[in-house]
Amino acid sequence: MTLDWSLEELYSSFKCEDFSKDMEKVDGFILKLNHLTENLHVSETKENIENYIKLNSEMTKIVTRLYDYCSLVFSVDTKNTLAAKYMDVLEKKLSDTTKAKTIFIDYIGNIDDLDSLIKDSEYLKEFEFYLKELKEKNKYLLSKEEEVIIAKMKNTGSSTWEKLHSTLTSSLMVEINQGDEKKVVPLSVARDLAYDKDSSVRKAAYEGELKAYEKIEDTVAMAINAIKGEVLTVGKLRGHKSPLEETLIESRMEKETLDAMLAAINSSKKMFEKYFKRKAEILEHKNGLPFYDLFSPIGESNLKFSYEDAKKFIIENFNTFSDRLGNYARKAFEKNWIDVLPKEGKVGGAFCANLHCIGESRILTNFGENFSGVITLAHELGHGYHGECLKDEEILNSEYPMPIAETASTFCETIVKKAAIKQAVKKDALFILEQEISDSAQIIIDILSRYIFESKVFEVRETSSLSVEQLKETMIEAQKEAYGEGLDSEYLHSYMWVCKPHYYSGELSFYNFPYAFGLLFSKGLYAEYQKRGTEFVLDYDVLLKNTGKMKIEDITKKINIEITNKEFWTNSLKIIEEDIEKFIELSEEYI
Repeated sequence: MTLDWSLEELYSSFKCEDFSKDMEKVDGFILKLNHLTENLHVSETKENIENYIKLNSEMTKIVTRLYDYCSLVFSVDTKNTLAAKYMDVLEKKLSDTTKAKTIFIDYIGNIDDLDSLIKDSEYLKEFEFYLKELKEKNKYLLSKEEEVIIAKMKNTGSSTWEKLHSTLTSSLMVEINQGDEKKVVPLSVARDLAYDKDSSVRKAAYEGELKAYEKIEDTVAMAINAIKGEVLTVGKLRGHKSPLEETLIESRMEKETLDAMLAAINSSKKMFEKYFKRKAEILEHKNGLPFYDLFSPIGESNLKFSYEDAKKFIIENFNTFSDRLGNYARKAFEKNWIDVLPKEGKVGGAFCANLHCIGESRILTNFGENFSGVITLAHELGHGYHGECLKDEEILNSEYPMPIAETASTFCETIVKKAAIKQAVKKDALFILEQEISDSAQIIIDILSRYIFESKVFEVRETSSLSVEQLKETMIEAQKEAYGEGLDSEYLHSYMWVCKPHYYSGELSFYNFPYAFGLLFSKGLYAEYQKRGTEFVLDYDVLLKNTGKMKIEDITKKINIEITNKEFWTNSLKIIEEDIEKFIELSEEYI
């Protein structure tokens, strides 16, 4: 077992004959695609659609194979100039397909009886969802000329404001004063100090961070106002009722589902308050938890895992769910699908790339011999298993929306964490539990505050811009509403709208609730597994298999789960409530 991944299954090198031939094939596909769409109205409609889908599918297989190879090579060697060059070349080639794809979407949108055409073709039946989704999206497309104007205006509008926000926050320096010691660090370093073991360090970093934002607050306020204003203007031109409606369409989700989830979250706030208050007690705070101690570690863990230990622990516990999941993990470890250790030129963090073109996955980690390293591996293997369940689907039916993206990864994390807590000594169990609850609180309660904040910003921006003071007040009110009595109201974070990049996209609004959906949906599935046992396993695989060709509500109905009901989400939250109760029990001796 090597600790570097193998990419030979894609290409042996940038200079190999297969790579050169496939690059040439892309040019041929683009010419054919443009020719086909220019002559759409010449021949029979059904044949036009079939030919377009076949051509687009073949091109997508080749392009993704090429691009995946380039990006994977680059991710472990960021100085590889050939990888960077070919990614740029491919992106340029792909931009040459935009016109053809726009013409085809318009063509589909103007077919009155698409259902009959699909029923008349065995081939098109497999792409029913894909085609109907294109028809739905066409309702919100303007003329080709107007779309081009908007795209060009965005380049000097929201896109530029987004880059400005990124530049300002990434270059912002924070002065931290701790006693007689003074140091100046980048914002990212200051924010990382929220996890420091020393409370005085955490508080000093928090105070320095808030002070530093004053230097950029006016400009960032202009950025958020400009971007949200553009979103509202373009949305109205396209016929969207609201930015939220637009995000729900992209997420393949009904408003009823979002409302049910938010209702359950709002009903769960007291249980999270209980957790925050206990953490405040442990840290000797009397008025709730101050924002700067949200991420304070509680206790410590001496759990050590070698890579071999991690492999064994993951496979063993994946097998308790299903042989297929365990066998997938074993295959990933043994067939060199994982690039394991940090090295010079390799990107940080972790990710999984599902290579549909060859029915495999590749996983990048920067493995450390601790429990966090094990959880990261389990998480990425979960993404890979999602790809495993989709590998026999048509490539155009293999893309899934953001809310569903974290389902399998979080599910696999839960399997491993539950097993670890069961086996761990008390000290380690407390540490793991607290980290798990803290992460959940961020994804549920802090995300709720962000959703409340963004909703209010859009509401006000309909008629006027928001001043810095209005933005700060809106954020504080959102945090009070979400966190309730759990936090110390004297130590909240009025500048969270400055540091989070999620608010600064002209293409994607409400980049918040999908995270909560992903976590709670996965927890809800785990609750179903606890209730139904092995009979749930097959349903789980069917669910993952359908994620690229159905709306979220239809996927779950197929396995008798109703996510438009609050009850499903309440059951999801009960899993976290059990963890909180266990944490309260284990932490008694700390107060």
